Parts: sequence; C-alpha cells; structure tokens
Amino acid sequence: MGPNKLIRFALAAALICAITGKNAVAQSGSTDESKRKVKSRVTPTYPDLARRMSIGGKVKIEVVITPDGRVKSTRVVGGHPLLVQACQEAAKEWKFSPANEETIQIVEFEFARK
Repeated sequence: MGPNKLIRFALAAALICAITGKNAVAQSGSTDESKRKVKSRVTPTYPDLARRMSIGGKVKIEVVITPDGRVKSTRVVGGHPLLVQACQEAAKEWKFSPANEETIQIVEFEFARK
C-alpha cells in the first residue's frame, strides 16, 4: 500500500470512528488453544497515531514457532496498517510450549473500542 493510499485509508478510518463516536482503548492477544499452548505473552504497545485517530480492530499475525517454543518469524495476515507493526513486535516475544517440530499458528490481537 503506497503512502497516499495509507493516508487516505487512515483518514477514512478516523472519520468513521469520529462519526460513530467509538474510541480504541485496549488490546489483547489470543491464539487457537487447540494448538501449542502459550507460556508467556507480550501485549502490544498501542501506537500513538492509532490512539489519536481512535483506530481499533483485529490484527492477525502468523507465527512460525521453533521446537523449543520461540517465535522464529512473523507474517501479517490481516489488520489495520497502523496496528500491525506493534502486534508483530509483541508476537515475536511470545513463548510457546515445546514440541517435536516447528509449527505455524495464527495469533490474533484485538484493539477494542469503547
């Protein structure tokens, strides 16, 4: 997404939030519990620009998990461009239970609106 498209998208999102009166105030992270269990999670830092623009919603990050439970790599599956970097950085700090081989899971973060 080019810079002009990103700006237009962000402005449109801000306008929608202003019209609906909703403010994004909190975030959480989760994963499908049928897969490897999360031993420790890091909550993403709410990006200042996203907070000022009252941007919220879900962000999905695909994580590749090493056999010892560390996150080897991440890939954005979906979410607002102003929120994804903070979620990727947080997901890289998550620790999972050990397994016999490398696995891939989707981690979902939600920036809730009030």
